[in-house]
Amino acid sequence: MSVSRRAVLAGGAMAAAAAATATNSAMASNAPRFSLKYAPHEGSFKSRGGRLEQIAFAADQGFTAWEDNEAATRSVADQTAMARALQQRGMTMGVFVASMPRWSEFRPLLGGNDDSDRERFLTDIRGSVDVAKRLNSKHMTIVTGFMDRKLPVDIQTARVIDVLRRAADIYEPHGLVMVMEPLNTLVNHPGVFMSTVPQGYAMARAVDSPAIKVLADLYHEQIQAGNLINTLDSCWNEIAYVQFGDNPGRKEPGTGEINYRNIVRWLRAKKFAGVIGMEHGNSVEGRAGEERLVAAYRAIDAA
Repeated sequence: MSVSRRAVLAGGAMAAAAAATATNSAMASNAPRFSLKYAPHEGSFKSRGGRLEQIAFAADQGFTAWEDNEAATRSVADQTAMARALQQRGMTMGVFVASMPRWSEFRPLLGGNDDSDRERFLTDIRGSVDVAKRLNSKHMTIVTGFMDRKLPVDIQTARVIDVLRRAADIYEPHGLVMVMEPLNTLVNHPGVFMSTVPQGYAMARAVDSPAIKVLADLYHEQIQAGNLINTLDSCWNEIAYVQFGDNPGRKEPGTGEINYRNIVRWLRAKKFAGVIGMEHGNSVEGRAGEERLVAAYRAIDAA
Protein backbone atom coordinates (compact mmCIF):
# COMPACT_ATOMS: atom_id res chain seq x y z
CA MET A 1 0.00 0.00 0.00
CA SER A 2 1.44 3.40 -0.94
CA VAL A 3 1.65 6.22 1.63
CA SER A 4 1.63 9.85 0.57
CA ARG A 5 4.30 12.31 1.70
CA ARG A 6 1.55 14.43 3.30
CA ALA A 7 0.41 11.48 5.38
CA VAL A 8 3.94 10.78 6.52
CA LEU A 9 4.44 14.40 7.55
CA ALA A 10 1.09 14.48 9.34
CA GLY A 11 1.94 11.30 11.18
CA GLY A 12 5.28 12.73 12.24
CA ALA A 13 3.66 15.89 13.53
CA MET A 14 1.15 13.89 15.54
CA ALA A 15 3.93 11.78 17.02
CA ALA A 16 5.89 14.87 17.99
CA ALA A 17 2.83 16.40 19.61
CA ALA A 18 2.16 13.18 21.50
CA ALA A 19 5.75 13.08 22.71
CA ALA A 20 5.53 16.68 23.89
CA THR A 21 2.28 15.94 25.70
CA ALA A 22 3.81 12.93 27.38
CA THR A 23 6.80 14.99 28.50
CA ASN A 24 4.60 17.73 29.91
CA SER A 25 2.44 15.15 31.66
CA ALA A 26 5.51 13.60 33.24
CA MET A 27 6.60 16.98 34.58
CA ALA A 28 3.14 18.08 35.68
CA SER A 29 1.70 17.08 38.99
CA ASN A 30 -1.68 16.86 40.64
CA ALA A 31 0.02 17.67 43.93
CA PRO A 32 -2.18 19.50 46.43
CA ARG A 33 -1.36 23.11 47.17
CA PHE A 34 0.80 23.76 50.21
CA SER A 35 -1.08 25.16 53.19
CA LEU A 36 1.30 28.14 53.47
CA LYS A 37 2.69 30.40 50.73
CA TYR A 38 6.22 29.04 50.40
CA ALA A 39 8.00 30.93 47.63
CA PRO A 40 10.77 29.34 45.54
CA HIS A 41 12.99 31.48 43.34
CA GLU A 42 14.84 31.18 40.07
CA GLY A 43 17.37 28.39 40.56
CA SER A 44 15.21 26.31 42.91
CA PHE A 45 14.18 24.19 39.92
CA LYS A 46 16.83 25.13 37.38
CA SER A 47 16.86 21.73 35.66
CA ARG A 48 13.33 22.47 34.43
CA GLY A 49 14.34 25.37 32.19
CA GLY A 50 14.29 29.14 32.43
CA ARG A 51 12.46 31.40 34.84
CA LEU A 52 8.99 30.91 33.37
CA GLU A 53 9.40 27.14 33.12
CA GLN A 54 10.51 27.04 36.75
CA ILE A 55 7.44 29.03 37.79
CA ALA A 56 5.21 26.57 35.93
CA PHE A 57 6.94 23.61 37.54
CA ALA A 58 6.69 25.14 41.01
CA ALA A 59 2.96 25.70 40.52
CA ASP A 60 2.54 22.08 39.43
CA GLN A 61 4.17 20.97 42.68
CA GLY A 62 1.69 22.98 44.75
CA PHE A 63 3.67 26.16 45.46
CA THR A 64 1.55 29.31 45.45
CA ALA A 65 4.15 32.11 45.65
CA TRP A 66 7.44 33.20 44.07
CA GLU A 67 10.39 35.43 44.97
CA ASP A 68 12.88 37.27 42.80
CA ASN A 69 15.50 39.40 44.55
CA GLU A 70 16.86 40.62 41.22
CA ALA A 71 13.52 41.58 39.67
CA ALA A 72 14.17 45.32 39.78
CA THR A 73 17.24 44.85 37.57
CA ARG A 74 15.36 42.92 34.88
CA SER A 75 13.90 44.43 31.73
CA VAL A 76 10.32 45.64 31.66
CA ALA A 77 9.55 42.82 29.22
CA ASP A 78 10.95 40.21 31.63
CA GLN A 79 9.07 41.72 34.57
CA THR A 80 5.83 41.74 32.60
CA ALA A 81 6.31 38.15 31.44
CA MET A 82 6.97 36.95 34.99
CA ALA A 83 3.91 38.79 36.33
CA ARG A 84 1.77 37.25 33.62
CA ALA A 85 3.08 33.75 34.36
CA LEU A 86 2.36 34.14 38.07
CA GLN A 87 -1.12 35.51 37.43
CA GLN A 88 -1.94 32.63 35.09
CA ARG A 89 -0.91 30.16 37.79
CA GLY A 90 -2.66 31.98 40.63
CA MET A 91 0.64 32.61 42.41
CA THR A 92 1.53 35.52 44.70
CA MET A 93 4.62 37.58 43.97
CA GLY A 94 6.83 37.88 47.03
CA VAL A 95 9.69 40.29 47.62
CA PHE A 96 12.28 41.77 45.35
CA VAL A 97 15.13 43.96 46.57
CA ALA A 98 14.14 47.61 46.23
CA SER A 99 17.61 49.04 46.87
CA MET A 100 20.53 46.67 46.45
CA PRO A 101 23.48 47.29 48.79
CA ARG A 102 26.94 47.67 47.24
CA TRP A 103 28.34 44.71 49.10
CA SER A 104 31.96 44.97 47.98
CA GLU A 105 32.08 48.66 48.94
CA PHE A 106 30.37 48.20 52.34
CA ARG A 107 27.82 50.84 51.31
CA PRO A 108 25.41 52.49 51.79
CA LEU A 109 26.08 54.18 55.10
CA LEU A 110 22.53 55.38 55.68
CA GLY A 111 23.50 56.70 59.11
CA GLY A 112 26.72 58.33 57.96
CA ASN A 113 27.65 61.96 57.31
CA ASP A 114 27.33 61.74 53.52
CA ASP A 115 23.82 62.60 52.28
CA SER A 116 24.55 61.05 48.88
CA ASP A 117 23.99 57.51 50.17
CA ARG A 118 20.60 58.48 51.56
CA GLU A 119 19.59 60.27 48.36
CA ARG A 120 20.65 57.30 46.25
CA PHE A 121 18.61 55.01 48.50
CA LEU A 122 15.53 57.20 48.13
CA THR A 123 15.98 57.28 44.35
CA ASP A 124 15.94 53.47 44.36
CA ILE A 125 12.79 53.47 46.50
CA ARG A 126 11.02 55.81 44.05
CA GLY A 127 12.05 53.62 41.13
CA SER A 128 10.82 50.45 42.83
CA VAL A 129 7.22 51.68 42.91
CA ASP A 130 6.70 51.08 39.20
CA VAL A 131 8.44 47.72 39.42
CA ALA A 132 6.15 46.67 42.27
CA LYS A 133 3.05 47.67 40.33
CA ARG A 134 4.30 45.84 37.24
CA LEU A 135 4.91 42.67 39.26
CA ASN A 136 1.78 43.03 41.40
CA SER A 137 4.04 42.84 44.45
CA LYS A 138 3.22 44.43 47.81
CA HIS A 139 6.45 43.82 49.75
CA MET A 140 9.96 44.93 48.84
CA THR A 141 13.15 44.06 50.72
CA ILE A 142 15.46 46.78 51.95
CA VAL A 143 18.77 46.46 53.76
CA THR A 144 19.59 49.40 56.02
CA GLY A 145 23.21 49.47 54.93
CA PHE A 146 26.41 49.26 56.91
CA MET A 147 27.77 50.71 60.13
CA ASP A 148 29.95 53.79 60.01
CA ARG A 149 32.70 52.88 62.47
CA LYS A 150 33.57 56.54 63.01
CA LEU A 151 30.16 57.60 64.32
CA PRO A 152 28.22 56.78 67.50
CA VAL A 153 25.53 54.16 66.94
CA ASP A 154 22.83 56.43 68.38
CA ILE A 155 23.49 59.13 65.79
CA GLN A 156 23.39 56.57 62.99
CA THR A 157 20.16 55.12 64.34
CA ALA A 158 18.47 58.52 64.32
CA ARG A 159 19.57 59.18 60.76
CA VAL A 160 18.42 55.78 59.51
CA ILE A 161 15.02 56.38 61.14
CA ASP A 162 14.81 59.74 59.40
CA VAL A 163 15.56 58.35 55.94
CA LEU A 164 13.14 55.45 56.47
CA ARG A 165 10.40 57.95 57.30
CA ARG A 166 11.10 59.69 54.00
CA ALA A 167 11.00 56.33 52.22
CA ALA A 168 7.70 55.48 53.92
CA ASP A 169 6.22 58.71 52.57
CA ILE A 170 7.02 57.42 49.07
CA TYR A 171 5.42 54.01 49.60
CA GLU A 172 2.37 54.86 51.71
CA PRO A 173 0.21 56.41 48.94
CA HIS A 174 0.63 53.22 46.89
CA GLY A 175 -0.15 50.77 49.70
CA LEU A 176 3.33 49.26 49.42
CA VAL A 177 5.45 47.92 52.27
CA MET A 178 9.24 47.83 52.54
CA VAL A 179 10.45 45.06 54.81
CA MET A 180 13.79 45.64 56.54
CA GLU A 181 15.95 42.53 56.57
CA PRO A 182 18.29 42.04 59.52
CA LEU A 183 21.40 40.14 58.38
CA ASN A 184 23.82 38.11 60.47
CA THR A 185 27.26 39.57 61.08
CA LEU A 186 28.91 36.35 62.26
CA VAL A 187 28.95 34.37 59.00
CA ASN A 188 27.74 36.32 55.97
CA HIS A 189 27.57 40.09 56.43
CA PRO A 190 30.00 41.61 58.93
CA GLY A 191 29.50 45.29 59.49
CA VAL A 192 25.83 45.65 58.57
CA PHE A 193 23.76 48.16 60.51
CA MET A 194 20.78 45.91 61.30
CA SER A 195 21.56 42.43 62.60
CA THR A 196 18.57 41.17 64.61
CA VAL A 197 14.80 41.05 64.33
CA PRO A 198 14.37 42.93 67.67
CA GLN A 199 16.50 45.76 66.29
CA GLY A 200 14.24 45.84 63.23
CA TYR A 201 11.22 45.88 65.54
CA ALA A 202 12.57 48.93 67.36
CA MET A 203 13.24 50.73 64.08
CA ALA A 204 9.77 49.93 62.73
CA ARG A 205 8.15 51.21 65.92
CA ALA A 206 10.21 54.41 65.71
CA VAL A 207 9.27 55.05 62.05
CA ASP A 208 5.64 54.27 62.90
CA SER A 209 4.36 53.71 59.37
CA PRO A 210 2.40 50.87 57.75
CA ALA A 211 4.93 51.11 54.91
CA ILE A 212 7.87 50.00 57.11
CA LYS A 213 7.92 46.50 58.58
CA VAL A 214 10.42 43.71 59.29
CA LEU A 215 11.46 40.71 57.21
CA ALA A 216 12.29 37.86 59.59
CA ASP A 217 14.85 35.70 57.77
CA LEU A 218 15.17 32.82 60.19
CA TYR A 219 18.53 31.67 58.83
CA HIS A 220 20.10 35.00 59.76
CA GLU A 221 18.27 35.25 63.08
CA GLN A 222 19.29 31.74 64.12
CA ILE A 223 22.96 32.59 63.57
CA GLN A 224 22.82 35.98 65.24
CA ALA A 225 20.59 35.34 68.22
CA GLY A 226 18.48 32.15 68.05
CA ASN A 227 15.38 31.91 70.26
CA LEU A 228 13.30 32.04 67.10
CA ILE A 229 9.73 31.42 68.20
CA ASN A 230 9.97 33.71 71.23
CA THR A 231 11.52 36.40 69.05
CA LEU A 232 8.79 36.07 66.42
CA ASP A 233 6.15 36.24 69.11
CA SER A 234 7.62 39.35 70.76
CA CYS A 235 8.09 41.21 67.46
CA TRP A 236 5.10 39.85 65.56
CA ASN A 237 3.20 43.13 65.22
CA GLU A 238 6.01 44.57 63.11
CA ILE A 239 6.83 41.45 61.04
CA ALA A 240 5.23 41.36 57.59
CA TYR A 241 7.35 38.76 55.80
CA VAL A 242 9.22 35.58 56.70
CA GLN A 243 12.03 33.67 55.01
CA PHE A 244 13.27 30.13 55.63
CA GLY A 245 16.75 28.64 55.31
CA ASP A 246 18.41 26.09 57.58
CA ASN A 247 21.64 26.58 59.48
CA PRO A 248 24.44 25.76 58.97
CA GLY A 249 24.64 25.80 55.18
CA ARG A 250 21.57 27.84 54.23
CA LYS A 251 19.85 24.95 52.49
CA GLU A 252 16.33 23.52 52.64
CA PRO A 253 14.60 22.68 55.95
CA GLY A 254 15.84 19.44 57.47
CA THR A 255 19.48 19.98 56.57
CA GLY A 256 20.45 21.85 59.74
CA GLU A 257 19.49 22.66 63.30
CA ILE A 258 16.26 24.68 62.94
CA ASN A 259 13.04 22.84 63.79
CA TYR A 260 10.97 24.16 60.90
CA ARG A 261 8.08 21.83 61.67
CA ASN A 262 7.56 23.74 64.92
CA ILE A 263 7.99 27.07 63.13
CA VAL A 264 5.27 26.05 60.64
CA ARG A 265 2.96 24.99 63.48
CA TRP A 266 3.50 28.37 65.12
CA LEU A 267 2.87 30.33 61.92
CA ARG A 268 -0.26 28.33 61.23
CA ALA A 269 -1.51 28.99 64.75
CA LYS A 270 -0.94 32.70 64.04
CA LYS A 271 -3.01 32.27 60.86
CA PHE A 272 -0.14 33.76 58.88
CA ALA A 273 -1.34 34.29 55.31
CA GLY A 274 1.74 36.04 53.96
CA VAL A 275 4.56 34.79 51.79
CA ILE A 276 7.39 32.65 53.19
CA GLY A 277 10.47 33.04 51.03
CA MET A 278 12.61 29.97 50.39
CA GLU A 279 15.78 32.04 50.78
CA HIS A 280 18.25 29.18 50.47
CA GLY A 281 19.91 26.83 48.04
CA ASN A 282 19.40 23.13 47.42
CA SER A 283 21.59 20.71 49.35
CA VAL A 284 21.82 18.34 46.38
CA GLU A 285 22.41 19.37 42.77
CA GLY A 286 20.14 18.48 39.85
CA ARG A 287 16.72 16.92 39.77
CA ALA A 288 17.40 14.75 42.78
CA GLY A 289 17.98 17.92 44.78
CA GLU A 290 14.81 19.51 43.42
CA GLU A 291 12.80 16.46 44.43
CA ARG A 292 14.41 16.59 47.85
CA LEU A 293 13.48 20.28 48.11
CA VAL A 294 9.81 19.60 47.42
CA ALA A 295 9.83 16.66 49.85
CA ALA A 296 11.38 18.83 52.58
CA TYR A 297 8.55 21.36 52.29
CA ARG A 298 5.94 18.62 52.19
CA ALA A 299 7.39 17.27 55.44
CA ILE A 300 7.26 20.57 57.33
CA ASP A 301 3.91 21.53 55.82
CA ALA A 302 2.41 18.33 57.24
CA ALA A 303 3.29 19.45 60.77
